[in-house]
Amino acid sequence: MRMDDQRESDNLEDRRGSGMGGGGGLRLGGGRLGLGTIAVALVASYFLGINPLTVLSMLSGGGGMPAVEQSAPPPAHKPPADDQMARFVSKVLASTEDTWNDVFRANGRQYQEPKLVLFSGVTPTACGTGQSAMGPFYCPADQRIYLDTEFFSELANRFGAAGDAAQAYVVAHEVGHHVQRLLGITDKVDGLRGRVPEEQMNALSVRLELQADCLAGVWAHHSQQGKGWLERGDLEEALNAATQIGDDTLQKASTGRVVPESFTHGSSAQRVGWFKRGFDSGSVK
Repeated sequence: MRMDDQRESDNLEDRRGSGMGGGGGLRLGGGRLGLGTIAVALVASYFLGINPLTVLSMLSGGGGMPAVEQSAPPPAHKPPADDQMARFVSKVLASTEDTWNDVFRANGRQYQEPKLVLFSGVTPTACGTGQSAMGPFYCPADQRIYLDTEFFSELANRFGAAGDAAQAYVVAHEVGHHVQRLLGITDKVDGLRGRVPEEQMNALSVRLELQADCLAGVWAHHSQQGKGWLERGDLEEALNAATQIGDDTLQKASTGRVVPESFTHGSSAQRVGWFKRGFDSGSVK
C-alpha cells in the first residue's frame, strides 16, 4: 500500500504503557464476576468471534449489553514518531475520515469522526473493560475503536492473513460499525433484542457484521479512486483476511466442525462477497 505521503489522523489515542488498575473481576449489574467467568467469555470471543460482553451478560443472567462499572481511562498521548505501526493505523484512519466525510456530505449529512484507541492488555471503555483477547472492537457508547496492534501479529502468524492491506481491512471494518451507528442501524437492531427469537437476533447480528465488511469495501473503493494507494496484491490480501476470519474457517480450525447457527460474523464466502460488493459498487445503498 502506497501511504507514505498520506496524512495522519488527529483522532488516534495511544494508551499503551499507561497501565490499568483493577480488582479481581468485572461488576455487572449487582454482582461481581470472577476471573474464571471472564475467561469463559474470552475463549468464546477468541475462537468464535462472540462479543465477550454479550457472553458475560448471559452468564450473569442479564439481557442485552451489561451495565459495567468502569474506572476512568488512563491518559492518552500521541504515539512515538518512530512507531511505524501506529503511523500506519493513523493514516488508514485518516483515509476513512476523508472517505466518509465525502460520502456523508454528498448525502446531506455530517460525519462524526470516531476515535481510535491503541492499548495493550486491558483498557476501560464505555462498554466495559476491553481485553486484547477480544480482538479489535467498536464501542458505540463512546464512539471509539479499540485496537491492540499485537492482533496484527496474531492475524499474520495464527490466521495466515499477513500484509498491510489485511490490517487496513480490519480497521475499516470497525469504522464500518461506527458508520452503522451514525446511520441509526445499530440502534434499530439493538432495539429488537429481547423482542425477537434468539436465532433471529443472531442472524441480524451476522448481517450487521457483513454490512460492516461491505462498508469497508465502500471505503476501499473511494479511497482507491481518490488516492490510488492500492498496489498489486493488496486487494487479494484484504480478501484473504476476510476469508481467514470467516466463522466457518475459524470453527474448522478450532473444533473441526462447522455450526452455522452459532455464526457471529458470517462465513468466509459471505465476508469476501460483501467486501467485494462494497468495493465494486462504492455505494452505501
